[in-house]
Amino acid sequence: MERDFAMPPETLVAETPLQRLLMERALAMAKELERAGDAAPDGRVLDELETLALAQGREFTRGALEGALQRQVDEIEKKLRSVAIADAANADVTKGRRRAKS
Repeated sequence: MERDFAMPPETLVAETPLQRLLMERALAMAKELERAGDAAPDGRVLDELETLALAQGREFTRGALEGALQRQVDEIEKKLRSVAIADAANADVTKGRRRAKS
């Protein structure tokens, strides 16, 4: 299957901050690979691009994983804060009445 690299630009819409960050990083990586490929000496294009792609790919993947994990942590903390606020607001309601001493 042949790819047409002269495709018209397409607008991508990020739905979350993580998606936006990864889109920006992917675009920056693509631009750097293009520059490196253009600047590589004859006979070294594949080696140079492979080295760059592997290094940047690892960094991209690490950043994606870190961002996804941080998003989960943020969601859990948000839920815990919500529960703590609800518990504090209902503290008077949930307290049992003290029994009178006999």
